[in-house]
Amino acid sequence: MCGIVGIVGKSDVAQRLFDGLKRLEYRGYDSAGICTISEGKLERRRAEGKLDNLARELTAHPLHGSTGIAHTRWATHGAPTVGNAHPHIVGAVALVHNGIIENFKPLRDELIAEGRRFASETDTEVVGHLVAREIEHGASPQDAVAAVLPRLVGAFAIAFLFRDHPDLIIGARMGAPLTVGYGEGENYLGSDALAVAPWTQRIAYLDEGDWAVVRRESIQIFDRNNRPVDREIVESGASSAPVEKGNYAHYMQKEIFEQPIVVAQTLQTYVRPFEGEVALPAAEADLASIERVTIVACGTSFYVAMIGKYWIERFAAIRVEVDVASEFRYREAVLLPNTLGIVISQSGETADTLAALRHMKENGVRTAGIINVPTSSMAREVDLLLPTHAGPEIGVASTKAFTCQLAVMAALSAYIARCKHRLSSDEEKDIVAHLQEAPAAINAALAHDDEIAAMAHLIAPARDVLYLGRGPDYPMAMEGALKLKEISYIHAEGYAAGEMKHGPIALIDDNVPVIVLAPSGPLFDKTVSNMQEVRARGGKIVLISDARGIAEAGEGSMATIEMPEVHPLIAPLVYAVPVQLLAYHVAVLKGTDVDQPRNLAKSVTVE
Repeated sequence: MCGIVGIVGKSDVAQRLFDGLKRLEYRGYDSAGICTISEGKLERRRAEGKLDNLARELTAHPLHGSTGIAHTRWATHGAPTVGNAHPHIVGAVALVHNGIIENFKPLRDELIAEGRRFASETDTEVVGHLVAREIEHGASPQDAVAAVLPRLVGAFAIAFLFRDHPDLIIGARMGAPLTVGYGEGENYLGSDALAVAPWTQRIAYLDEGDWAVVRRESIQIFDRNNRPVDREIVESGASSAPVEKGNYAHYMQKEIFEQPIVVAQTLQTYVRPFEGEVALPAAEADLASIERVTIVACGTSFYVAMIGKYWIERFAAIRVEVDVASEFRYREAVLLPNTLGIVISQSGETADTLAALRHMKENGVRTAGIINVPTSSMAREVDLLLPTHAGPEIGVASTKAFTCQLAVMAALSAYIARCKHRLSSDEEKDIVAHLQEAPAAINAALAHDDEIAAMAHLIAPARDVLYLGRGPDYPMAMEGALKLKEISYIHAEGYAAGEMKHGPIALIDDNVPVIVLAPSGPLFDKTVSNMQEVRARGGKIVLISDARGIAEAGEGSMATIEMPEVHPLIAPLVYAVPVQLLAYHVAVLKGTDVDQPRNLAKSVTVE
């Protein structure tokens, strides 16, 4: 959520700061701004809405100066207006901020009592006033920041600019990611490696509580106790080339169609096809002592966790608990010895999931992480990193990251089963064979894009849509509903098919389309029985199944979507495609912002 870019440079930096913000658009935002130091003044341009609006502002009123900070904001405290957009300027200080200052109200009351006046509704401006007050009392920028940081409660990444120090940016982090970049005769600050990739591959990740003094020729890092520390400088590997849509209309569409490739890339790390074995990318991990598993995630990743519960319990015969990360720490979950705690996150920075990970580690739980960004906070803190290889995902609604997470979860489930001696060699070979079939099956599912687009008009007028499934198709129904909600703004819910008669069937009428995920297999007849209950009450059915399932139960449906016939293990990876494409084409038909839907951020780095 939000994005920060800072440059202490050798020439005008406004355009490069803007380019850095473009690279961070995927994080989600509703306003943006840039501030530079020019001729002894803090000069600022801000705009509500998309970066195109800020570009027009910069064209009309260019910014000069070789040092500057920039920000894309996702509103928390205060509406998404120009007045609330970052950077904020207070006296001789400008700042940008990701996160939430939880104790901003008493701090604001303290400052107002002193006669200080506020120009915005944000929690961020409080920090600016606190630092500006220290400077007005004679403190140096470095001492001012050191004095203020301990007073802040919450999660934040902050970058400060100082009018009277044109060769200086100070950055600080607590609970939100921040990176420093090392250049030649200039240095950088960014929310992630992608932000600074065009200018340097040499970066250091600030640890929790760190703050950094960034000058043109040096970077000095301090820990939360204000002691100088060294943080490892690494090669980021982030591409400096902008991620392009190519011939696709949207990033989301491109990422849906990348799934056969990225799932194949991911599986290459986790299967040994010649030996017929599952593997882990790091040194072989002995999970034989594991007696239970706790999986924690948010949003789309939570549905991967739910499917993982089915797989691990089926293959390994051990108990699995699944938790929404935002609830996990607060329900006083019992964490017993010999538990494996698994976190799942695309960004590796999701605040609730990161907090859950730390809670598990504090309680002595061995941890593993299914994560797409190997340099993220979670990736660095888990005991066992299980990377996905989806590549940068720009569309806010997760697609390829989801299927890559599923691929890793399937392999991990089989690996745990092998460690527990619950899987014979022949059974493991079967699993590997089926996993290797997944990329081709996903590609076959994508071949039905045109027919899904052609039926989108049947769903677009609806105010409410229900999705039904059984077994692993139940979480897939929830994922389908989430995708439709996220990008088309249609209210949708996913249910276990057998639960329809326990309440939701009351919603059924001819204005509520019902999407049924029912691959032929052991649960098909039960799902079809529930589908018939819906049909008998006038519900309009869209059946997603294979040719055999459609031949048996498709008659009388409003529409059918045919999928390849696949083994139940890989059905979730394959059936992700039609629910993604259906949501995509409905959203396109409705004219919504597919890649950056309203109110949503790519990475939620606050609780």
